Amino acid sequence: MVLLVLCVSLLLVALDSTVLHVAVPSLTEDLRPSSTALLWIVDAYPLICASLLILFGTLGDRIGRRRVLLLGYALFGIASAVAALATVPAVLIAARALLGVGGAMIMPATLSLLRAVFPDRRERATAIGVWTAVAAVGAATGPVLGGFLVEHYWWGSVFLINIPLMALILPVGRLLLPESRGGSDGPWDVLGALMAAAGVLGAVLGVKRLGAGDTLFELPTAGPLLAGAALLVLFVRRQKRRAHPLIDMRLFGRAAFTTSVGCIVLAMLALVGLELIAVQYLQLVLGLSPLATGLRLLPLTFAAMAAGATGSYTLRQLGPRRMVGWGFVLTAGAVLLLVLMGQDDRPVLLTAGFVLLGFGLQTTLFSAYESMLSEAPAQSAGGAAAIGETSYQLGAGMGIALLGSVMNAAYAPGVTGLTGVPDSAARAAANSLGEAYQVAARLGGTAGETLHRAARHAFVHGLHVTLVVSAGLLLLGALMALRLPRVMECPPVEAGEPDTVPGPGPGSGSDQRTGLEAPAAGPLPIPAGRTPVEPAAGVRPGC
Repeated sequence: MVLLVLCVSLLLVALDSTVLHVAVPSLTEDLRPSSTALLWIVDAYPLICASLLILFGTLGDRIGRRRVLLLGYALFGIASAVAALATVPAVLIAARALLGVGGAMIMPATLSLLRAVFPDRRERATAIGVWTAVAAVGAATGPVLGGFLVEHYWWGSVFLINIPLMALILPVGRLLLPESRGGSDGPWDVLGALMAAAGVLGAVLGVKRLGAGDTLFELPTAGPLLAGAALLVLFVRRQKRRAHPLIDMRLFGRAAFTTSVGCIVLAMLALVGLELIAVQYLQLVLGLSPLATGLRLLPLTFAAMAAGATGSYTLRQLGPRRMVGWGFVLTAGAVLLLVLMGQDDRPVLLTAGFVLLGFGLQTTLFSAYESMLSEAPAQSAGGAAAIGETSYQLGAGMGIALLGSVMNAAYAPGVTGLTGVPDSAARAAANSLGEAYQVAARLGGTAGETLHRAARHAFVHGLHVTLVVSAGLLLLGALMALRLPRVMECPPVEAGEPDTVPGPGPGSGSDQRTGLEAPAAGPLPIPAGRTPVEPAAGVRPGC
């Protein structure tokens, strides 16, 4: 029941990160925002969410993860109502920022609660498999659901779907979710939390501007990047000096933890960049509607669900090293298969490529998240979950920036120097395929047809180059996975540790190993079907 509640809450957060994309044209026609305001309407949610993950993840370790999660539910519901009823761009931007705050409270709390509720690694692996599959479902379902709602109602309806679900999940979560805390020694480092938030905000903002086409040496891009990097360096130095840090930097001295974080970044870098380009290909080259485009991406979602459902079994059989490594290799093979895409629709090829892509990437993400969380002590689960989610967001932003830059560099030369096409029109067409179509329509005649045809061919060529570059990055991730453990290991058993979960001791209200509020009874018996055995080489029985 706890897993169900946490997955529903994560589904809403993941859904909200992509559901607005197809509503932008309708929203623009209704609210008439400036180009800058429109950018902030789209980006306020992921920017604020990414920057506050560490703050709320570590706060949950101190004051209670359930408490932070329930506050996030309430804030998410209120912000959704404000966004749906917004009549001016400023109100919608503020509502999207509040949604980001709520999302930052919810996301690390769900993962850290899973770490506490499922102390057995095998059960936790199954729970994380379901958790990662739900995240994939939410992100992929967003454009489909958003397209349906916008076609039948108005743009604000994409936010209204959150309100009844949050109204239901808030009391259910209050009733069912256990409270869970980590270490609470010493004061909470407020200044360090703010430094981390500002540093991540600057880094993500700079990366997003790179993805929007700005150059690295422009002040609006270089300024946030440099400021964010400086603040993050100061944050790390501060945490190393403090007796009670927000995040134990010794975690990064563990090869499995650091490698898992790096694998999450690389996997998201490939996924988000490829999804963005695939959506443009399906809509602008093949001419599919937003709803049809979302439906074409559903095989990727179903494959991700299958990978999450079978992830626990696969991890036990293969171990983290081979599971992450072969997941990257399978994804690289899927990307190279998609190089066969051309000017014409090839639905069988696209479906096969998306199935392999979804299964491979979800396999990689599942094993990386499981390894990262298992390496972190239970008392630091919130901070570890926040690191994982922050790397997820950074990878997504870097994917759009890097693969978008590769795409633009390969696409632009194909629409310049065309016979009969004015240089000004060619320069405008080099910005994007959508703009090239608009310029070609204005030109008309032979020049317009020439530009339209050249832009379409140039985009497909750029897509092929981007896919090859992405495959190279994925193979780099496979090499990185060689630093992960070969087998799925369980924590060592302390001398004399009983085969039961102890109840509360005198003056204690929580289990010292799981951080959960313990029941008022005595020891919990071993579940039926699990016979206590003599631990071998420090391996916990049952693992």
